[in-house]
Amino acid sequence: MCLRPRNQNPSLTFITLAARIINYAVAELKKLIMKYDLMVVGGGAAGFFAAINAAMLNQNLKVIILEKSKRVLQKVKISGGGRCNVTNVISTPRDLIKNYPRGENYLEDPFSRFTSTDTVKWFENQGIDLHAEKDGRVFPKTNSSQTIIDCFLDLCKKYQISVETSIEVKSFKKENNTWVIGTSDGILETKKLLLATGSSPAFWNKLTQSGFNVTSPVPSLFTFTLENKQISQLSGLSVPDAKVSISSSGESKNGPLLITHWGFSGPAILKLSSQSALRLNSLNYQFTLRVNWINQERSDILLLLKMLAESDGKKNIITHNPMGLPTRLWKFLCDKAEIRQFQNWAECGKKHFKTISEILTDDKYQVTGKSTNKDEFVTAGGLDMEEINLSTYEHKQHNGLFFAGEILNIDGYTGGFNFQAAWTSGFLVAKAIKVDNLRDE
Repeated sequence: MCLRPRNQNPSLTFITLAARIINYAVAELKKLIMKYDLMVVGGGAAGFFAAINAAMLNQNLKVIILEKSKRVLQKVKISGGGRCNVTNVISTPRDLIKNYPRGENYLEDPFSRFTSTDTVKWFENQGIDLHAEKDGRVFPKTNSSQTIIDCFLDLCKKYQISVETSIEVKSFKKENNTWVIGTSDGILETKKLLLATGSSPAFWNKLTQSGFNVTSPVPSLFTFTLENKQISQLSGLSVPDAKVSISSSGESKNGPLLITHWGFSGPAILKLSSQSALRLNSLNYQFTLRVNWINQERSDILLLLKMLAESDGKKNIITHNPMGLPTRLWKFLCDKAEIRQFQNWAECGKKHFKTISEILTDDKYQVTGKSTNKDEFVTAGGLDMEEINLSTYEHKQHNGLFFAGEILNIDGYTGGFNFQAAWTSGFLVAKAIKVDNLRDE
């Protein structure tokens, strides 16, 4: 006796049954997909700061941080020579924004909401004592970046923030008000997604392919390698206030200048490399650098030299250093000016005065490349800030998608400014996250 209804196609019955099984399996699989309120892609300064503050502001949040590499907070670890230059004492937004060659026009409002003073208070509230140095840089009193790293990791444990390493995010898309994240370890879902991947070229390519406006990255904050290594014999010497400029463009910066075994470094060089990052990249880092060793006008130096010839005429030029430069550097510059060993000031004529003043105020060196500053690496480029809501750092066209840190087209001079941009963006993202109706119960 056949139990199958009359005229029913057995193949259709099988297809219907198979479809039900598949739908059931998909439904059960969805139940197994881990769901979060906030997912942070990138285990760096901005990502951690956003995740921690979001959890602090609402402890019901379910938060996860995904990091592609094996370790988190690696830039924090090496920053400031391993001391972690947390921020800078400059706190007035209008003064603070002057330290960002790219991003200045977009930072005044965010800094009015969370500035360097707020950063100092935040860390002190976590039990970390900070101290400011004469140049305005702020460090933990322990002078160890591990202090900051331990603070972040302890807070993640306290607020039950999951931190997963060696997981690569391969895709992200929006489905029914939920972000579906494809990773090397499976599928995850989140209501709010923060991209804080730093200067990852691979991830920037993903953004570009997805239609986001991204400026290609170029290095920033680097030192200069010189063609002529003769000056490297003075490695370790520095001058307190030099002016350095790019011969072809006239772009210049002043400040302390350090002579290294490969060329030039110090705040003046790093600021110039940051300000002119795009131009120097287009020059393939080969250009003429002009150095004003004393940051004074040549006419003033000429007048001073003539006065020395009258007042100190019998004094030896090499041993009588009137500019306050390091002794070995002064002798090096005198050698370039072809000053004889026993020549005194009275023996100088117009030709010598002209040569000495030119070397002091317009010494020229051929730069042939760049070197990393103490293992630090900052890039110019990133997501166009025009696409970002400056009060929340949420993308204007994609609800629930946020950006923070170096992934944005913002970069600052050395001195704690890049970290401050990371703290500010991370904090504003955290404030924008709300717990209401985030998860499907």
